[in-house]
Order: sequence, then structure tokens, then C-alpha cells
Amino acid sequence: ATLLLSSTSQILSNEEKRANFDRYGDAGESQGYSQHQHRQFHHFHEGFYFDESFFHFPFNSERRDTSDEKYLLHFSHYINEIVPDSFKKPYLIKITSDWCFSCIHIEPVWKEVAQELEVLGAGIGVVHAGYERRLAHHLGAHSTPSLLGLINGKITFFHNAVVRENLRQFVENLLPGNLVEKITDQNYVRFLSNWKKENKPHVLLFDHMPVVPLLYKLTAFAYRDYFSFGYVYVGLRGTEELSSQYNINVYTPTMMIFKEHIDRPADVVQAREMKKQLIDDFLSQNKFLMVARLTNQRLFQELCPVKKSHRQRKHCVVLLTGEGDKFAEDYEAFLTFAMANTKDTLKFAHIYNDRQPEFADAWLMDEEKYRGKSAVVILERRNNAGKIAYKTLEEAWQGSKEDNFILLDLLDQLRTDPNLLSSETVLADLNDELAPMFLIRWLYSTLDYISDCWDSLFHSNWREMMPLLSLLFSALFILFGTVIVQAFSDSSETRDSPPSEKEETAAKTEKNDASFSKESNRIPKKGFVEVTELTDINYNSNLVRLRPGHMNVVLILSNSTKTILLQKFALEVYTFTGSSSLHFSFLSLDKHREWLEYLLEFAQDAAPIPNQYDKHFLERDYTGYVLALNGHKKYFCLFKPHRSGDEGGTMGSCEDYDSALHTEARGKSSCSPGSRAIKNKLHKLSFWMERLLEGSLQRFYIPSWPALD
Repeated sequence: ATLLLSSTSQILSNEEKRANFDRYGDAGESQGYSQHQHRQFHHFHEGFYFDESFFHFPFNSERRDTSDEKYLLHFSHYINEIVPDSFKKPYLIKITSDWCFSCIHIEPVWKEVAQELEVLGAGIGVVHAGYERRLAHHLGAHSTPSLLGLINGKITFFHNAVVRENLRQFVENLLPGNLVEKITDQNYVRFLSNWKKENKPHVLLFDHMPVVPLLYKLTAFAYRDYFSFGYVYVGLRGTEELSSQYNINVYTPTMMIFKEHIDRPADVVQAREMKKQLIDDFLSQNKFLMVARLTNQRLFQELCPVKKSHRQRKHCVVLLTGEGDKFAEDYEAFLTFAMANTKDTLKFAHIYNDRQPEFADAWLMDEEKYRGKSAVVILERRNNAGKIAYKTLEEAWQGSKEDNFILLDLLDQLRTDPNLLSSETVLADLNDELAPMFLIRWLYSTLDYISDCWDSLFHSNWREMMPLLSLLFSALFILFGTVIVQAFSDSSETRDSPPSEKEETAAKTEKNDASFSKESNRIPKKGFVEVTELTDINYNSNLVRLRPGHMNVVLILSNSTKTILLQKFALEVYTFTGSSSLHFSFLSLDKHREWLEYLLEFAQDAAPIPNQYDKHFLERDYTGYVLALNGHKKYFCLFKPHRSGDEGGTMGSCEDYDSALHTEARGKSSCSPGSRAIKNKLHKLSFWMERLLEGSLQRFYIPSWPALD
């Protein structure tokens, strides 16, 4: 035991022996043998092309490639850190696994692009599918190697040849297209003047590259909440005035930040080669306007952070003012004061009282002396719960020299006496003035969802898409089946049941005619049949452009027979009014005789009922004819009136219907049997309607519908 402890202490005390023991497992005389054995085994591998330098496989832990190890992602790390960070920079992520020959093939390109993009500001990640199956499945990667981009929490897969140019372009395409605006002599004044509307500084980069560098785009994405970015291609015609005004060296990239004054930059940096660290430092020092407007709680917390110690006290001087020219002088005087007294521990800001009423009321207490005027308050945030210590200037701010001296004196006292802020209050969160409306947010969300579905349809793994496709095709099948069944089904629908006894009683009391009351049990539940006149005004909508499957049943009548025939017509067709595919109309024979005769020419055996001609009635009588018109398929079915001789005894002692019609035309009073004769013309119309819905009637086709003059 003593010898073993001694040997161990010798090995641990000698760095060379300890290194040999860690590498070969022996620090004594067998060391040479171990090294020789290792070399022989290594040469054996090389002779049979198993050396790891050829395959890039980590057979030997000493020569293992560790370039990807610093990029390895785990599920919790990805969810808690990478996804939130993707709202500041895009990530390029590789999915790999062991014994993946395609992964080996793309490895040189991946290393080059990963190092290049990381320097520019993009994020790099590697997921080992063998050890992080949960994360690989969460990303939607079911094969290796897979490359994908992550930005704003959204995943986009790379589907192109793995070459340097394609990967750079892929990362660039992940970025929004409106991050950087091209600036020329024509639009630079408008661009820089938007500082007040957007409430943030504007950045101009002057460079001799025709396209915006990727470094600048990545920077614009990272700082898009704090700056608006513009790019000036100094080699372009139309930028001479811009370069001359700001004295730009066209051979050296120049970055300028403009705040409240657009005639001169607030800060400038020049470098022959712009580096990410240089740009970050430059922008971090100029994130806010000289007197920023407090438009939301986040900006208020960044401008006026909670004190962490007495040495880190930061105070904010806030101008409470209004909008418009009335308050312009107050703001300009406050801005001048702020530019002359800017310090690291002192921030200046302003708000509009009407846009942040709760904020303003907390300081002014609705006092009369501040009404319609500007005021200045000095404050310090004590905690994140909204507790604030403050002091309000006793008089309204007018920007005079006296006001400047009073404010400057208070700030000097504040350095030595922190208790100067004697008042305290608890302030609610500020309203977000620049937040888009709900409708716009909903529209953007809908567009993003549609875009995701579109990308998934063509690029996602089919195993993931199968449930969605199954649901989609099922819905289409049901919809298509419903349309087909509706198109080829019988046009008739379930008929309405007979009306109740109360409705029958009401109908009997309203109608004096005996025959009408006998069949009153057929009256629809509505109590009436809607019959419209077919005129040149509604001709197109009621016939020519009638929807497929719909028919218009038209009664032919004259002025003298209108009332009687309409009553009988309504009685005969009332049981068919429940069908939405049937429409009922009447046509005046006195107005449109030529149209009717043109149509009847296409009807076979459509000769009119024989008439008894006399000196009072020399034309054919078509009253009582009924036409079922199918406007879409251009055909009609014809109902010819029931003749009085077909049914013995129904006319009684009354003359035939032509004589009765002639008697009425001369103004004589009509007898009840004459009225029955006219109504008897539609005696079997209901049976004809049954055959119409059965489709057993003869159809007469016409080339086109004539005009109804």
C-alpha cells in the first residue's frame, strides 16, 4: 500500500507522467509500448482508409471536430432562449445525426457559412437528432441533414442546393423586406422628418455598394424598435446633394444618426470596414431622441429605469404638454434646455396630456394653474410596481429664462439632496399609442397563418400533413356531394301540410264565393300566393336569368278576367308554393299578345280553343293558358284551358265562356254561372302541376327568349 501511494504521488507531482497516464493509461516503462501500439493501430486505419481525417468521423477523441459543439441546442435552451432571441436576429439551424454521409458532404460549406453569418450577427444552431429527438420532432425535421431558419418564432425550411450563396440568400430572405429604405436626394428630407411621427432616431448608412449589405439588414432587424434605417448608395446618380450637404467621404462607409434636427447629425461614425461590434456600440449610445415622447410603458421603463443603488440613481425630467402650434414654443424651449444639460444620470422626455390622461393627472392633480398650459415634473422610479417619487415645478412651463433657472437649480439640488423628490405616487402603465388596431393585427395574423399553411402544403413532411389533408378532402367531398345531390334532385320539395282549422275559418269568412270556400283547405299557411306580373322591367330576372333548376309558372289573362282567374290560379297552385324552385307570375294578354303568339309557334299541336266569332270578338282568346318557363334550359310546358263541353252539367244554364266574356266586356253584370265558367278554365291545373313536377310533360324548346316589349 505504501509503494502504491508513493507511485501515485510521483505520477501526480510530475506533469509529463500525469499527461502520459491520462492519455495512455500508464506512466512507467510500458509507455513506449503503448505509444507504439497506438501508432500501429493508427497506421492500420490509414492503410484501409479508415482514418477519421478522411471520413470526418470522431473515431479518435483527440482529433474530434468540436466546431459544432458550441452551437448544440437542447429543447429547454431552444424554447427559453433561442425562440425569444429570434425576434432580434434570425437563426440558421442544422439538424444532423451520427453515420450521416450527407451531413459529411455539406460540412465544409456549413462551417464556412456558419462562421461568416455569426460574425454578421445571425444566430447559429445545431441539433443532434439522435440525442435531441424531442427537439428535432418539434422543429418538424424527420430526416438528416436538414437546414432551417428561425425568425420571430417562425420556422422556415431550406429547400435548395447547399452552397454558400444559397445559404446567405436564404438567411437574407428570412428578414422583412421593409427594414431598410433606399434614400436619394428626392426622399431624404421626408425620411428624416418622420422622427416626430415615429418617435425614434433615423439612421443613414452611406456606402459604395449597390445593394444593402447583409450586415446592415441584420442590424436594422435587431434595432427596428429603436431606429428607422435608410441606405444611401453614393455611387448612384441622384445622391450628390445628400453627400455634399453632410460632407460624406464616398470612399469610406459612414453611418449617421439624426434625431430632432435633420440639418445636422446627432452622431457620426466612419470606418473602412464596418464591424458588428462597432455598429452595436454606436447605436446603443443613441437609442432615444433627445426628448423622446413617452408612448408606451416599455419606453418609459427604458428611459427611466428603477434605481439599483444610490450610485445608479437615474432621474427623468418630463414635459407635460399638448399637441399643436400653441405648445410648440414650450417644447422647443424644453428641447434646447435638454440638449444643454444632457447627462448619463438625467433623461428628458415629454408626453401629450390628452393621449396619456392618467399619467398627466397623477402629477398635475387637475390644478387650475396648469389647465391649458405645459408643466415640468422631475421623477424617479422606485420599483417595478409603479411607485414613483416626484416633484412638479410650482409654476407652468413657458420656456422663459426664469423657468430655465428654476429647473436648473432644482437639478443641482437633486445631486446633493435626493430627498428633494418628496411626493410619491403609484402610476398605472402607459397607453400604447403606436399599437396597431385590432383589425390590422388580426389581418396580419391571418396572412401569417395563410402563408404558413401554404409553405406547409408544399414543403412539410407528408406524415404531418395527412390529418390536415384528410380533413380538407372530407370537407370538399361533403360540399361537392351536397351540390351534386341538390342539382340532380327533384325540383319539388316537401309540400306544406294543410292549414289549421282557424286558418280555414278565416279564409271562409274572407271569401264569398261558394266554390272557393269549398276548397279553402288548400290555402297555404301564409294565407296567400305571391303572384307577380311579368313585365319588361323584371323580365330578365324572372325568366331570362332565372337560376338553374328554377321555373316560372305564368298565367295568361286579360284585364276583364284578371280578378277571377287570379283567384282560381292561386287556389290551384297553393300546394306547390312550398317549393323554392317555383315562381308564379301572370302576363297581360292585352299588352304582350305578340310575345305569346311567338312562343306558341314552337309548341306542337298548340292550336287555341275554338271560339265563336262575332262582331265584338274577332281575335283568338288565350286567357287561361298557363306556361311553365325554364329560363336556364330555354324550354316551356303548356297548359291549355279546360273546355266547358268536357264536363257536362258544370256550366248550368249559363252561356259558353266566350259569350260570358263578351257580355262582361260590354259592361253588363256577370252572373255567378258566368264566373264559374271563367274559373273552370283552370279546373285541372293542379293535376297538370303534378305532372310538371314529375317531369312527364312535353317540353317545347326555343332558340332564345324573345324580348318582352
